[in-house]
Amino acid sequence: MEMAVGMAMAPARTAAATAVGFYSPLKASIFSTSFGLDSSPPRGLTISSNKRLSSIIIPRASSSAAAVEGGSNSETDTIIPIPKVIIDLDSDPDATVVEITFGDRLGALLDTMSALKNLGLNVVKANVYLDSSGKHNKFAITRASTGRKVEDPEMLEAIRLTIINNLLEYHPESSAQLALGEAFGMDPPPNKIDVDIATHIHVYDDGPDRSLLVVESADRPGLLVDLVRIVSDINIAVESGEFDTEGLLAKAKFHVSYRGKALIKPLQQVLSNSLRYFIRRPSTEDASF
Repeated sequence: MEMAVGMAMAPARTAAATAVGFYSPLKASIFSTSFGLDSSPPRGLTISSNKRLSSIIIPRASSSAAAVEGGSNSETDTIIPIPKVIIDLDSDPDATVVEITFGDRLGALLDTMSALKNLGLNVVKANVYLDSSGKHNKFAITRASTGRKVEDPEMLEAIRLTIINNLLEYHPESSAQLALGEAFGMDPPPNKIDVDIATHIHVYDDGPDRSLLVVESADRPGLLVDLVRIVSDINIAVESGEFDTEGLLAKAKFHVSYRGKALIKPLQQVLSNSLRYFIRRPSTEDASF
């Protein structure tokens, strides 16, 4: 299963830290217990009150590892693969699994692992495997302070943007394939995605105790955090999930429940309508001015 707010980055690439600012009226902060209407907390995502997304500094590792960061990147290469970043909270009970794919162009990604360490994270396991889509680099990540998996949506977004930032740094040809390449890459994507056409939202039954929410839309910074906030606003618990960046698209898969049970059909429709309205609203507001 394959699983986005402003960035401020100087045009010149340096070894200094890159500042990635988050601003969202988020009430949610931690994937840990849950939120709901009951006074006793059910399982899932905890929403803490009075918390707003603040500025997060995403460190960049020194450029000394640049030689091993890059993989095959010959000027004779004509087909640029689609970069993929998968953040998986389901497959490992003790760690957050991150997978990075960019054809056969990725090297050892030592600089990326160093940048993640500067976020206060440990890479406890790493492996590489090959298949028909290319080389897959998979990391198991925990918080250095606690040794536990990362479930805070703000930190998950920081991890995602750190990885994408390094892709743009060491593989500038990837900018034409990434939404963030529009503002921060060498070459912007040649075609923009229509958010109305690209957005697909489905809710499926997944047993008596939970449902599966699947969202696909045009990628943008902060999208992961905002999706969690919208779900929390209608008192639905997010128990686990996966968030994928696949080129210009973002794909989220969340296990959700309401009061410990699967979502009934009317609530599924409310959730779907709320997410669809929120995802489409920014372009509607822009057009109204």
